[in-house]
Amino acid sequence: MSLCRSYRTGMAMPHVGIFALVLTAVVIVTGCQQRDPQRQAARDPSPQPGLLSQELVFAPGRFPMCHASTIAECDGALVCAWFSGAHEGSADVTIWVSRKELGGAWTSPVQVADGAQSAHERFACWNPVLFQPAKGPLLLFYKVGPSPREWWGMLKTSTDGGRSWSRGERLPDGQLGPIRSKPIQLADGSLLCPTSTEAPGLRLFGDDWRVFITITPDLGKTWTMVGPLNDRKQFAAIQPTILRHADGHLRVLCRSQQGVITQALSSDQGRTWGPMTKTTLPNPNSGIDAVTLRDGPHLLVYNHLGSGRHILNVALSSDGERWQAALVLEDEPGEYSYPAMIQAADGLVHVTYTWRRRDVRHVVIDPAQLVARDFVDGAWPR
Repeated sequence: MSLCRSYRTGMAMPHVGIFALVLTAVVIVTGCQQRDPQRQAARDPSPQPGLLSQELVFAPGRFPMCHASTIAECDGALVCAWFSGAHEGSADVTIWVSRKELGGAWTSPVQVADGAQSAHERFACWNPVLFQPAKGPLLLFYKVGPSPREWWGMLKTSTDGGRSWSRGERLPDGQLGPIRSKPIQLADGSLLCPTSTEAPGLRLFGDDWRVFITITPDLGKTWTMVGPLNDRKQFAAIQPTILRHADGHLRVLCRSQQGVITQALSSDQGRTWGPMTKTTLPNPNSGIDAVTLRDGPHLLVYNHLGSGRHILNVALSSDGERWQAALVLEDEPGEYSYPAMIQAADGLVHVTYTWRRRDVRHVVIDPAQLVARDFVDGAWPR
């Protein structure tokens, strides 16, 4: 796969005719910018090593709200999904998909799943997760229900790279599939799906957030649940993402209510896990995602903030423990959140994330060009 890369007076007017000509030119240029909001919002990246390109998946204003994107590579094309509707949790929220062929543009979004139960009952859709296993169809996991406390897991498949989809099948009771971040596939073909639950009313403040790993050996037909991985008295955590280590260990990184990204380790391919501990990275109670690169290092995309979602960052680690600053994807007013990250067959890394709750932004990174810097007393280096 090969993608295009983006790198890095006070004179008086002699007569009214020239002034009118200049004014007309300004109006024309301004009007063109206003008529092309996607071009206006999609900008060349700042000169940060490794940051190749940034673009919006669709024109702002296409949906009243969008959130929780996911991305996969399938047969050389990129497939992106997200949920959109009037507002998060609204019964009209559905799952949409767009595709990007080699050297092409993102296709017009297509609705692929809704929460209709009957002609008279309908619920919101939530948190799609795309995954392309080594063999078999492209998988689309998503949730349906009135809230994260009451939703259930659904699965659709595509045999043509996301152009068309099967009928949605409900997962077995109690199984949600990957809750927000992608699974990983083991050598035996099993999928390890990072998941979590949000039970109401069991904590003094907020819900009872618990992290689990669910394992399916047959692409979603049967499941085994491992966990919970966290003691709710210490960490209220959800939405784990999985890293692989060269020695066979697995590591989950999680969103938490305690202001930090948390972690846990497994030495037996996810069947058992050690205690959950805190990392040195902040978390403003917002989603994260991570990927282990094929040559060993790990990348993490997250909000390096104690509160808010107006800055989105990429950190780099050689061992999953010590992290360094690599990129700033966003640093301006607005919400930039719920990232998804994959490494494509050509080695480039693709990130999608919520852009101001109005769009999905797609970023391309060359990890070989990244320049890592140490944090300064925990703060992002300037």
